[in-house]
Amino acid sequence: MQGVPEDTTRLALLKQGEADIAMALEGPLAEAVQRDPRLTLVATQVPGIQWLEFTEQWNPASVWADPRVRLAVNYALDRQAMNEAACLGYCPPSGVIIPRVLEYALQTEPVPYDPPKAKQLLTDAGYPHGFDAGDLIPIPPFFLVAEAVVNALHAVGIRVQMRLMERAAFYAAWREKKLRGLVLVASGAAGNAATRIETFIASTGAYAYGGYPDLDALYQQQARERDRATRAALLARIQQLTVERVMFAPLIDLRLLVGVGFRVAAHGLNVLPLSPFPAPEVMRLKAP
Repeated sequence: MQGVPEDTTRLALLKQGEADIAMALEGPLAEAVQRDPRLTLVATQVPGIQWLEFTEQWNPASVWADPRVRLAVNYALDRQAMNEAACLGYCPPSGVIIPRVLEYALQTEPVPYDPPKAKQLLTDAGYPHGFDAGDLIPIPPFFLVAEAVVNALHAVGIRVQMRLMERAAFYAAWREKKLRGLVLVASGAAGNAATRIETFIASTGAYAYGGYPDLDALYQQQARERDRATRAALLARIQQLTVERVMFAPLIDLRLLVGVGFRVAAHGLNVLPLSPFPAPEVMRLKAP
């Protein structure tokens, strides 16, 4: 893909034996590890997920305030193609922004890929020829997924341009709620569905750009609920409402791809539950 920075240093160090582990590989870098018989590619079972934030959906003057436009974005996205291109098929398409491996996550299917439906929704919303949507800002280093999103949106008439930021600057702007337009974000934080809702869905969340009073009330209710089944139902209802209101465009459940070097006898990956890092007591190098 053109115009996307690629960090090949990690791969070179892995091939030369100067590094034994290379984290967060995407697309061509992961494929290069797969092709090298001396190296091993491991898909780690992290609680990660990637999604699009409509940061201005609560601004009535914004095009993103119309749920039909947000739904059009969801129909425009070929999540399986993103999975294949960036994750080599290891990252299943997602229907909510709670990773399916977390407790209380709603197990639901994503919006299907349907560009004609996306175009019809845009026409219904008053944009038969599409519109200029400004920037798409991706969280580093997931630029391959971001470029796939840009291409998919262009195909249905939503014209965006990718604006890259350094990782530290991105996180600061995200936390301070200064990002505008479409933002591709990701999270691999530990916890469960409730902790993700607290951070990203409730209006008081550290990374939430807005919210809904009824969702906030449901979140507070589940926090007081002692019956496990009732709490699970409340958390599922919150997640379902995010789908019905098209608060987000979920993309893929992230399976962080890790390259393992030829000096490693036991890598220790996927030993620690839901962690992308090797278990130090398991990892060992081959004898000299």
